[in-house]
Parts: sequence; C-alpha cells; structure tokens
Amino acid sequence: MLNRVVLVGRLTRDPELRYTPNGVAVTNFTLAVNRTFSNKQGEREADFINCVVWQKPAENVANYLKKGSLAGVDGRIQTRSYDNNEGRKVFITEVVAESVQFLEPRGANSGQGNESYGGPSSMGNNDYGKQQNRSSGSFNNDPFANDGKPIDISDDDLPF
Repeated sequence: MLNRVVLVGRLTRDPELRYTPNGVAVTNFTLAVNRTFSNKQGEREADFINCVVWQKPAENVANYLKKGSLAGVDGRIQTRSYDNNEGRKVFITEVVAESVQFLEPRGANSGQGNESYGGPSSMGNNDYGKQQNRSSGSFNNDPFANDGKPIDISDDDLPF
C-alpha cells in the first residue's frame, strides 16, 4: 500500500499553532496549489488543501511561515471524523505533513527582495520525534551562477 503526497503551494492564511493537553505542538495551515491546466475561460484554478504538522516542525512552520509563503509539503493523506455540536458526523480529509520545505527567503513575498534567510530552510519529521536537518543558510549563494563567464566542463564530467 502507498499513501504519499507531495505539494507545492502558497499558504492561504497564517498558520494556527496550538498545543495538545500533553503539550505537543500542532499547526494547521491551508496550501493553495495551482492546477496544471486552465478552465474554459483561460483562468488557472487552484485547490485549497488542509495540512497539519506536529511537534517541533509545527512550531517552525508557525514561526517562519505566514500567509502567502511558498512551501513544499511531503506527507500522507488522512481522513478522520467527529460528531459536531448538532450531533452530525463531520468527515475531514487533510494532509499530515512529515516534511515542510520553506521554498523562499523570509519576506520574499512582501517585497523585501533577496534577504538572507537565517532560519531553518527546511524541516522534517518522519517519526514525530526525530527532526531531520537539511540545508540551511543563505538563498543568495547560487552554485549555478556563472557571472557571464563560460563554464568549463569536459565530456568526461557529463553523466550521459
């Protein structure tokens, strides 16, 4: 069986951080993910996907992302249900994020430009207790920038 979801989109609102009675952090947010095709009027549509993330990654998402932030989510789909105040059963489908990637520098979508991002550039949580550390640091260091100079690559360096 396989239940895997990979999304890239923008947050539709600021993340909501809460804590369970046992003190475990949980953050909910919604990603707007553009569809790959246009409708009959030629407009691009988006899907609005509810996501939840737990523990330290939940705190990171709440601290470093905000409405409009570009993020990548890797996780699984989960469905659950509960009885509301009127006694009706409510079904919820959401993505449980195991890894959330921060895909742009802090402040990039608010017009602040290419600011160096000192916070975590990504965070993951496969076992909800072991945090993976991936690359962090400045987004300004582009290893593929050639500054207008020719790149010297021999045929022996190419993998094909």
